[in-house]
Amino acid sequence: MRDRTATRVATGRARSQSPRNRWRRTRVVTGMLLASTSLLTACGGDQSSLDPAGPYAQEPHDLITIVAIIALIVFVLVQGLVILAAVRFREKSDDDGSLPVQVHGNTRMEIIWTVVPAVILAVIAVPTVQMIFSTMDEPDGDFLTVEVVGHRWWWEYYYPDYDVYTANELVIPAGTPVRLEMTAADPARSPDQGVIHSFWIPRLAGKQDVVPGQTTTLNLEANDPDQTFIGQCAEYCGLSHVNMRARVRTLDQAGFDAWVQEQQTPAAAPDAGAPEAEGRDLFADLGARPACAQCHQVWDGEAARSPGVGPDLTHLLSREVFAGAIHDLTEDNLREWLADPNAMKSMQYEHNGIGMPNLDLSDDEIDALVAYLLTLE
Repeated sequence: MRDRTATRVATGRARSQSPRNRWRRTRVVTGMLLASTSLLTACGGDQSSLDPAGPYAQEPHDLITIVAIIALIVFVLVQGLVILAAVRFREKSDDDGSLPVQVHGNTRMEIIWTVVPAVILAVIAVPTVQMIFSTMDEPDGDFLTVEVVGHRWWWEYYYPDYDVYTANELVIPAGTPVRLEMTAADPARSPDQGVIHSFWIPRLAGKQDVVPGQTTTLNLEANDPDQTFIGQCAEYCGLSHVNMRARVRTLDQAGFDAWVQEQQTPAAAPDAGAPEAEGRDLFADLGARPACAQCHQVWDGEAARSPGVGPDLTHLLSREVFAGAIHDLTEDNLREWLADPNAMKSMQYEHNGIGMPNLDLSDDEIDALVAYLLTLE
């Protein structure tokens, strides 16, 4: 029996050391390295939190770097000890079966390997807690407040200091702290809402949950003007969650002031008899079909500004994107959107009343509506 067992062990060792098995192991290791490289590569690009562009993103990035260095030192130390133990205490041909010297019950060593990890965790915990408070507290000095509401599936922005509404594209002045006060759409206002979102612009700040009935806060600031930063909802919120993106556009202070002044200007009324005027009439009344104005406001300077169920369209063309920031704002895309919105962005209007319905517009109606929308600069 012992001879058979020894033969099996020897055969197993021979197989494991064969060129074929060594090549198989090499392929597995290579595949793992390539997969790791792909994951690291995926961290780059426009949504990379490893490329901070403002102080509220830089601080956690610096902390992550310190923690990563500490973790790397611990990893090397632990793996070095594992390899040392595996090599030094491996089975040898002349072993007599006795165990090496044991350290169980060595009080000094047990205290050391208990205290050292606790000290490491304390070193990491103190700056982490400090950073959490410093990034969540109200910024010192002057700052811009923006109220953010997460809808399915788009972002609403309101600037209370200027009484300005916009959607999907957040415009901020570079070099100025911005305080976001965020909540998700209240089911009392929009019965189809009531889900949690998460606002995340990786290069400007960390992510923060956006919860119905609660107000959460997030600070962000951009270093440079004339930049566009890409973000998205980071909490699954239904069918079109992947299409709930966000953009932050930065301007210098003069450019931001000009943008605010533009946003505070009522929409211009088109000339009577022009296709744009026909489009405005259709916007307000589509007969038996739901009118655009039931969900979208185009502020004329007479009524008070107020949010609608859908995005405010008063200055639609001041944005570069629409439909949850997933489509470029072009005439062709507007025309396609009015013809069949669900084909461009998955929604649930037919089942749950979420999103924009297909209004079964004729080509002439689409032409008139697009002509009107293109006047909303």
